[in-house]
Amino acid sequence: MGKDLVNEPMIRHWCEAVGDANPAYRGPDAIAPPTMLQAWTMGGLSGHADRSGAYDELSGLLDSAGYTSIVATDCEQEYLRPLRPGDRITFDSVIESVSERKTTKLGTGHFITTRMDIRADGEPAGTHRFRVLKYAPAVRRPKTAERARTEGPRARQSRTGEPPAQQPRTGEPPAQQPRTGEPPAQQPRTGEPPAQQPGSRPTRAQEPGTRRPRPVINRDNAGFWEGVRGHRLLIQRCTGCRTLRFPWLPGCNGCGSLEWDTVEASGAGAVFSYVVMHHPPFPAFTMPAQPGDGRAPEGTAPEAAAPGGVAPDGTAPGAASPDAKDPGTLGPGAASPYAVGLVELVEGVRMVSNIVGVPCDKVRIGMPVRLEFLRVDEELELPVFRVAEGGEG
Repeated sequence: MGKDLVNEPMIRHWCEAVGDANPAYRGPDAIAPPTMLQAWTMGGLSGHADRSGAYDELSGLLDSAGYTSIVATDCEQEYLRPLRPGDRITFDSVIESVSERKTTKLGTGHFITTRMDIRADGEPAGTHRFRVLKYAPAVRRPKTAERARTEGPRARQSRTGEPPAQQPRTGEPPAQQPRTGEPPAQQPRTGEPPAQQPGSRPTRAQEPGTRRPRPVINRDNAGFWEGVRGHRLLIQRCTGCRTLRFPWLPGCNGCGSLEWDTVEASGAGAVFSYVVMHHPPFPAFTMPAQPGDGRAPEGTAPEAAAPGGVAPDGTAPGAASPDAKDPGTLGPGAASPYAVGLVELVEGVRMVSNIVGVPCDKVRIGMPVRLEFLRVDEELELPVFRVAEGGEG
């Protein structure tokens, strides 16, 4: 049984936390936000005294088989009727399924799905499914110098289908000397990466699997991404009640109008909240070393950490570009961890993006920030927020 009746204070706290001002959740005829379905079933720190031990038993069996780690994967909810203040919540929770053994990037294990059937005053109100993976972490051998030397040619062959370069036998000169009259190939200076030649293979950041996934663009948000391409951050404005809204939606949460226009954000704002992402260190989402954060991209000389980072045209990843305002492209020297912030713009709306310009552990709530556009690769730019000058103090 739910520990509390559906009530207005919990609804208000929820709406304030997520910034949902829908009038349906206020007043004498208020309903609870549908996504609060699970909130009314939670037992708090003391838990539910009458809970069955079946789930703990299953977890113990998997632990004893070596599947000692756990990660949540997804949840699904189905809503059958609105919940209103005063409703008494009861529910049954069952282990719906345990998958066959699966191998994932994290390791090998089993997906466990639990299903919660929720009732309000005895009437079916909704269903909540929650799925976790109980797994044995994959063993990752450290890459010793010997292993790197022997595996390097094989890895290259598996990616490209080309055989490894033929090594000269002892006492023989290296193969492929320049033909008469041709200058020797230009070698990069110390600390600089090799130059990208026309027609050569793309850098690691351009290869499938390490590129930042493309944003999903549909008819409801196409105007926003068109603005980003033109270095403009556009906010929707309802033409009925003049309420600004972000992210973009097909209709107004305030008055329900489907008519809207846009206003361009000034770019000024402040950090409302933030998290620092440490794991998993997926290359496509790690941020490049930023001007002013004191980090030199991996594989570059210390002097390459000068303000400007990577050149805006994408050449010479990691090389200094003192005059560049752009913080650079995402290259092989990308650093991790990085800060993801909820930024409150001066216009009053909030937006999630990266906070750049200072080390991630120096980001603080209330820091003033300014919009700029980060070129992630040769095709994609994203709006990010740089800490304003003097903001770190």
